[in-house]
Amino acid sequence: MTGEGPALVVVAKECVPGHVKTRLAPALGPEGAARVAEASLLDTLEAVDLTADGAPGVRRVLFLQGSPPRAAQLDGWEVLEQPAGGLDERLGHLLDVVAGPLLLVGMDTPQLRPEDLAPALGLLLGRERPGGAWFGPAADGGFWALGLGPRPARGDLVRGVPMSQEDTGARQLDRLLGAGLRVGLLGELRDVDTPDDLAAVSALAPATRTARAWARSVAGAAAGAS
Repeated sequence: MTGEGPALVVVAKECVPGHVKTRLAPALGPEGAARVAEASLLDTLEAVDLTADGAPGVRRVLFLQGSPPRAAQLDGWEVLEQPAGGLDERLGHLLDVVAGPLLLVGMDTPQLRPEDLAPALGLLLGRERPGGAWFGPAADGGFWALGLGPRPARGDLVRGVPMSQEDTGARQLDRLLGAGLRVGLLGELRDVDTPDDLAAVSALAPATRTARAWARSVAGAAAGAS
């Protein structure tokens, strides 16, 4: 087991051109797609920082594959290296080694704000009865958040769930309910995976780094076409 106390966890990967946001690359190029991925991660880290600032005693954990962006402000953060394997195996590892209350979020919802996470903070702060969980569905059929209360190693709650499919969220929710957990639902958020996603999320959250990265990409494409 690692660390003590409740944890807000961001699950992330290094923003390497050609390896992140590949569905954006045809429109933005590999470098542009990587810039959007980095902006999205930085926006997410900021939202979690703001959330943790209002929840004394909650740890900030970056569950990272690779290296963080140079621009990341990680003072006060713990960085936990992801093991090898599929996403379900890596999340299973996380749930096995972090035994206290945990709320994890991905790096693909830069519109995330503290109020999106607020309903689940009772779980982290010990205000909920044991046996509870929180689940944040994503518009594409996946999920953007998963919260669990104190527990023994429970990587089995995610291992074997097929990831990055249209029914991933439904299967993950079924797994939680099948384990006898009481599951609260967070609001649905849209992942940034495609140009349409990026445009929609940028319009929804125009002050984010992600929206600015999108605007620069659009301006660059227009200049290149002229």
